[in-house]
Amino acid sequence: MEKTNTPFASAYLRFLQLARVVQALPDGLEMDANEKALLHAVVLRWYENEPMTVREAIGLVDLGSPATLHKRITRLRDKDMLSTLNLEGDRRAKFLIPTQRTLDYFSHLGQSMQQAHQKTVA
Repeated sequence: MEKTNTPFASAYLRFLQLARVVQALPDGLEMDANEKALLHAVVLRWYENEPMTVREAIGLVDLGSPATLHKRITRLRDKDMLSTLNLEGDRRAKFLIPTQRTLDYFSHLGQSMQQAHQKTVA
């Protein structure tokens, strides 16, 4: 079968190749696609200075049922990718925040993207 890729299709396929390579955690700890989706949602809210509560996270119905999401939060906490924070004076709401390990993971992804970009520009 002949390849008739447009420049945009080629760029996106190179992106998929890169993403496949860099998605693994540097130390080999794996996350499934559902855990990554939840982690991305939580960390993006944290990055936007609107940290997500556990209640909000288990309400993300497009990512699963509340029970399933609670299990994923627990797995991400066990993998040291998320931690919880209570605001002083209010112990009712637990906010999900990224750990240093998560920040290192995103830093690794960013560096890999930058290196790949430099290779395609050169």
